[in-house]
Order: sequence, then structure tokens, then C-alpha cells
Amino acid sequence: MSLFLIREAVPADAPEIVALIRELAVYEKEPEAAVATEEDILRDGFGKEPYFRCLMVEIGAEIAGFALYFFQYSTWEGRPALYLEDLFVRERFRKQGIGRALFRRLAQVALEKNCTRFQWECLDWNQPGLDFYEANGAKILRDWLNLRVTGDALRALAEQSGDNE
Repeated sequence: MSLFLIREAVPADAPEIVALIRELAVYEKEPEAAVATEEDILRDGFGKEPYFRCLMVEIGAEIAGFALYFFQYSTWEGRPALYLEDLFVRERFRKQGIGRALFRRLAQVALEKNCTRFQWECLDWNQPGLDFYEANGAKILRDWLNLRVTGDALRALAEQSGDNE
């Protein structure tokens, strides 16, 4: 096992964060969907009001992986929740304990921030990911469905006139 360092991302990491996002998109079979730019990462992760935080993993002078996360809020429990958007380890660095170390560090952050839970999504075909998460104590919530509104549908929804206007 190689020695590695987990650290908070800094603005200079923006090019590597974008590269990791693109590599993850290839792994998830949607390379064309990853359109985030360095400017987006700098604005939204390191601006006046950051929307996300990011952990980087270094082995020597190389970036081996990352975990990008943000906080939600549980209205029922009256406490924050840590949401993991992406966790990715480059293929040549896998099987060295990096993913597990990132996962453990995120659990520590969740506890440090008094979070009631640590959650994320995983594609249903990603059996290695599902196996990893379950081996680390995750419970698959099969009774919850993910919903989203994007693109033209989002614009149309925002532009609808409501009964209260």
C-alpha cells in the first residue's frame, strides 16, 4: 500500500478536479455529460459562498482521487446532513485503501459538523461501488426514488404562472 495524503482542495486544484470529474463521467458511461469547467469549480467551490467542498488524495506529486461533497439539512431531525456528490479514485491507484480512507474521512467530517447522516447515490449497475458501500456500513434505500427536473423542463416549471399570482 502506498502512502497517501488526504487534504482539503485549494483553488489550484481546479484543473485536477475537472479532470477527475471527466474521468468519473467516462467510468459512468456518460463522458459527454461532464461539462463543468475550471471556472465553474473556482466560482462554485472557492468563491464567496462555496456550494461544495472537496477532498483531494495525493500520492507523491500525483492526485490519486477526490471526494466532492456539500451539506443538506434534515427538517425532520433539525440537523445538517453530508451529501457526497462524487467519490472517485483513478484506476491505477485503486485497491490501495484510498476509497475507504476517503469514505472514513467523510464520516469524520459528518460527525465533526454534527450531521445526522451521510448519504449519496450510486448507479444501479455499479456493483463494485455498491459492494464497497455496503461493506462499509451503507444501507441501500430501495423505497426512495430519485427525482429531478432539468433543462427545458426546469425552465418551463420556473416560467409557469401560478394560482397565487
